[in-house]
Amino acid sequence: MRPANDTLNSIQARIILGSFSFLALSFSVAAEPQKSLPQCQKPIYLTFDTGHMGVAPLIAEVLRKHRVPVTFFGAHEKTQEGDGSLGQHWSAWWKERASEGHDFASHTFDHAYWRSDIDAQNFKIRPSAGEQKDQNLMWKAEDYCANLKKASQRLEAMTGRASLPLFRAPGGKTSPALLQAASQCGYTHVGWSPAGFLGDELSSQTYSNAKLLRTSLQTIRTGDILMAHLGIWSRQDPWAPAVLEPLIVGLKEKGFCFASLRQHPQYSKLLSTVR
Repeated sequence: MRPANDTLNSIQARIILGSFSFLALSFSVAAEPQKSLPQCQKPIYLTFDTGHMGVAPLIAEVLRKHRVPVTFFGAHEKTQEGDGSLGQHWSAWWKERASEGHDFASHTFDHAYWRSDIDAQNFKIRPSAGEQKDQNLMWKAEDYCANLKKASQRLEAMTGRASLPLFRAPGGKTSPALLQAASQCGYTHVGWSPAGFLGDELSSQTYSNAKLLRTSLQTIRTGDILMAHLGIWSRQDPWAPAVLEPLIVGLKEKGFCFASLRQHPQYSKLLSTVR
């Protein structure tokens, strides 16, 4: 087995060579990138949640370069520009991702954290965005559903593409009652695999980019759903795109291929009619 540093150096060298090839031979991602790829034998599923959006253009460049299809889970979060991540400033960015064939789903419009159940139809909720940011609220099931739908509708308006009937609860925090309430208004929850937590929310002092890259390359397995963000305020050394590109290259070298959630066995039947 090669030492870890040699492996990382090899990956970085391949990225550099790939960059020259990319500059020499420009290409556009097909309208449905996942359909243009060979059949996936060791699929993994990359997803992104919104964030401060500061690294969003660079992430898009890496995804386009390596022809990686992803699902974006969108909430109207605060961004570095002052506009929300589902605001007008980012409308063209979202539309371009749609033209590349990526998929979109709800992350709740107000990035609303579930805190606890009051009963089967009422929940304690704390949004981290929007007019009621950082307030402890009581939402009925229909309030939560309305917030899910608001994000979906905003994504559809910007992209011109139907949002998937999926959602990701902020922080992945749910309860059986919340999942049932969301299901009743047409939404299925998507979490992530244990190894799919890519660590971009962790402190860069304790979890360096190199450490996160090594861990991901060692632990990700076939079928895993991976999760990262379009910018994390608290991380001083941004994870993306520094880790994203060598991670994609390294996983492909290990025989993995990136597939859409549309192809995931748990969701493929549900999503087969969504265009």
